[in-house]
Amino acid sequence: MPDPSQFDAYLTHDGPTALVLREYLMPVEGTDGVLFPATFAAGDGFPGGYNIDTTPNGTNVALIDSVGSQANRIEPIFREDRYKHLVPQIVVQAGEKEVSILEAGHRAGDALIRCSSLQQEFQNAFKSVLKGDATPLARIAPTSLVFGVWDSRDTQAKLPRIFASTIRAYNVRPLHRSAQYNPPVDYAELDVFSEAEKAKAEGNNKNPLAIRGFVHVPATWTHGGVIADGDIRRDATLGLAALRLLHAGKDEQKTLALRRYILSLALVAFTHKPGGYLRQGCLLVLNPDQPRELVEVHPDGTRKPCGITHDEALTFAAKAAQAFGVGESKTVPFEKEKAKADVTDGGDAKTKPKKAGKAKDEPAETTTNDK
Repeated sequence: MPDPSQFDAYLTHDGPTALVLREYLMPVEGTDGVLFPATFAAGDGFPGGYNIDTTPNGTNVALIDSVGSQANRIEPIFREDRYKHLVPQIVVQAGEKEVSILEAGHRAGDALIRCSSLQQEFQNAFKSVLKGDATPLARIAPTSLVFGVWDSRDTQAKLPRIFASTIRAYNVRPLHRSAQYNPPVDYAELDVFSEAEKAKAEGNNKNPLAIRGFVHVPATWTHGGVIADGDIRRDATLGLAALRLLHAGKDEQKTLALRRYILSLALVAFTHKPGGYLRQGCLLVLNPDQPRELVEVHPDGTRKPCGITHDEALTFAAKAAQAFGVGESKTVPFEKEKAKADVTDGGDAKTKPKKAGKAKDEPAETTTNDK
């Protein structure tokens, strides 16, 4: 049987500040292969497209997968058979669709959760967080403590990400691509429309005939990916200092059980090996010429090797979850009247939101290179 105290050194205030993982990646085609970063919608002065920052020394950094997007990919593993016993499975039935809280954009703070019979339970859990007790939230939505949550539209309770992961590429050369759609037949000759209508539609992507695929449509000088002359790097952090801010009121034993439980889930997420597929044109694998680095980072800056494996984390998580007590799994219906009330007057919440919260992946990827 695993020792429930085996990682307690991470929970003491003189313990490491964080665990840090660095992995060097490359496209499956090779280190000089083309990869497609995430594309983002225009807004706030940003023209849209790839997020590439140029540094003062002339180099650049491209965002390949954001913190939020990485969380979106990893958090749903807790629905899989190997992990689902570690957390309560909270599902909202909306019409014919079932949505797990593990996939909801704002996690425990999502409108879908707020507009269900769980509204009061979650509101009470967030209020408990504000009073210094995260236990109720850990009973119903523990991964919201791992990946971060902000109840921005109600109580304003906010918990930081304990686990965070990002993929960036350095010194990239942006490329472009063009394409041409040719219809299999001449629909004007078949008298579907006139030659004049055909001439007006060709080359106009907004014309209904072009949209429906009845005429020639060029797509020129669009995003064509990048070639990274520098590293492609995934940096993941498990913030132990942030984890140690969690409390179960003033009860030290309950606080220890809570922290062990959340640590165990964070370790499972941290050591999980994500799939290499990020989006079309972005299939990444480990670079065998650059070994991965996993270290404990201490307050004085000392870095010590860390050898925790995923299997060890999973075994520890099973013990910690049992000791803490995993909350009840529930499937509840979406309640339309609650949603209407939420839109018109803020629902039953007594605290008005200061401003809208950000989506799980901020800013959202556009559909050009979706996940």
